[in-house]
Amino acid sequence: MMELVLAGGGMMIPIILASIIALAIIFERLWALRHSRLMGGDPVGTVESWIAQKQLTQNKVSELARMSPLGVVLASGLQDVGSAEAMRNRIEDAGRHVAHQMERYLNTLGTIAVISPLLGLLGTVVGIIDVFQSITASGGAAGINPELLAGGISKALVTTAGGIMVAVPAYIFHRYFRGLVDERIIEMEREAIRLVDMIHPTESGKR
Repeated sequence: MMELVLAGGGMMIPIILASIIALAIIFERLWALRHSRLMGGDPVGTVESWIAQKQLTQNKVSELARMSPLGVVLASGLQDVGSAEAMRNRIEDAGRHVAHQMERYLNTLGTIAVISPLLGLLGTVVGIIDVFQSITASGGAAGINPELLAGGISKALVTTAGGIMVAVPAYIFHRYFRGLVDERIIEMEREAIRLVDMIHPTESGKR
């Protein structure tokens, strides 16, 4: 395996670096986008119990914000409970920030999925150019060993294979994380609506 990597030449270096970055992003996002970390149980139910026990204070709101990203969104809405519209505006502002955090590094992962095959193709083109330069230096096709020619071309193709091997999982996980973020955002919106309906049942019913 190491021989193949070395055979790929200098263009294998950015491909290997891209694979390391992609792996780091994949593992980080798998941890960051866990349901338990983002949603934090049932924060709306927790707020409901605080209200029932008349314990909904600023300290409790701050505690809610520390529970999870969803808690941050809900706590923002609780900062202005004067009307359902005011709560929704606060929630939307906080929600945009949380959504941005959930999408962190995904553009980088998508870029790796796109450029890795191109880097591999570039390495192959450079390798084939070297092969034909060797043919020219040896006096043309009559003076070239066919086995050496085949070996040179096969080595040149190593970078293309390497680029594709990096791009395929990067693309798969990029699409997976995009779908997961959309799913989490929908869940958060549902919980936010539930909170607003609980605080302002009359106003929410008029929407």
